[in-house]
Amino acid sequence: MAAVLTRAGARLKRSGSGFHLRSVLAGHGPFSSEAATTAAPAAAVDDRAVAATGEEDGDDLRSRIFRLGLAKRSATAALEKWSSEGRAAPAAELRGIARDLSRVRRYKHALEVADWMKTHHESDLSESDYGMRIDLITKVFGASAAEDFFEKLPPGAKSLEAYTALLHSYGRSKMTDKAERLFERMKDANLSMDALVYNEMMTLYISVGELDKVEIIAEELKRQNVSPDLFTYNLRVSAAAASMDLEGFKGILDEMSKDPNSKEGWTVYRNLACVYVDASQLVGSGNSLVEAEAKISQREWITYDFLVILHTGLGNQERIKDIWKSMVMTSQRMTSRNYICVLSSYLMCGQLKDAGEIVDQWQRSKAPDFDISACNRLLNALLGAGLTDTADRFRELMLQKSCILTSRATVVE
Repeated sequence: MAAVLTRAGARLKRSGSGFHLRSVLAGHGPFSSEAATTAAPAAAVDDRAVAATGEEDGDDLRSRIFRLGLAKRSATAALEKWSSEGRAAPAAELRGIARDLSRVRRYKHALEVADWMKTHHESDLSESDYGMRIDLITKVFGASAAEDFFEKLPPGAKSLEAYTALLHSYGRSKMTDKAERLFERMKDANLSMDALVYNEMMTLYISVGELDKVEIIAEELKRQNVSPDLFTYNLRVSAAAASMDLEGFKGILDEMSKDPNSKEGWTVYRNLACVYVDASQLVGSGNSLVEAEAKISQREWITYDFLVILHTGLGNQERIKDIWKSMVMTSQRMTSRNYICVLSSYLMCGQLKDAGEIVDQWQRSKAPDFDISACNRLLNALLGAGLTDTADRFRELMLQKSCILTSRATVVE
């Protein structure tokens, strides 16, 4: 690790027309495609959703519900009126409306549509429909209400979809103990778990700062012969980066290269990262990383932190600034991990002024707390890698910001 950091310091991403909750959950969290796009105003998206029907001024069911606008207006009342007029509201149409409402964050109306669908089309409900309701209940009423709904489901309805939706509910609420107990229940139920379940646990552990548990989950995934996806590797890479474990980072990339399920997009990033992390091979890399960003799909776009690390290896200070600007513009709440990642990158590039601005932003931000312990870990990593000048500059910078850092790291000569 010391050698890699020293070199880097020297030079320096339901099926068919229905609502498929597991596909949506796969894109949730701090490393998702949600974080790669700026959220459009809900009203503007509503207009587009209605216009997409081609019946903006018509009297179809979708238009009626989208025209409700305010959450205090009842989608249930609109559905009852529609039904009283002798008009049909098939399950497939209701499912699509609930999906589209959720996309534009009108969760209360989406839940009312989903509830009405259960009341009138219970025999047509799929596993994904139950998962969707748990997700919507969480967003409208919270995780406890979602838990109550799940526990009251008949055994046959407690599918992998429903379990995963509740696990996601616990994760977004940072209910670690409940998530861990549910994870054990899922294993005891002999469900055929896929990578998404393990990704949910990794995302939770990263969000609460228990980075050491990410690799524990990764090892269990391997023991169960579950195929990881790019998001799995993304989470592991991000945890290694947040821990300043660049040797671990390289080890994960090596695993990617040997994964028989590796797709072309994975290979692009794995090959680039192997080049960028090893500073001795940085010469002549050109703009290939930018090209790769353009080619990869949004769903598989690698985490921002990953990109920041790679551009740090290249010494591309302007690209780091561009990525950070994009992060700030998203609807995602910034975490200590994000701040530490970009802060360490500016320090590695010798950009003390930019690093100071990041600290100022962090102290003014709505992040849970300014994490002095994370700053101490960064100081330890710099000292442990023998980057004493950088560590001294960081300590001075933090002193100017009224933060006193301490370190127990052994300096590498």
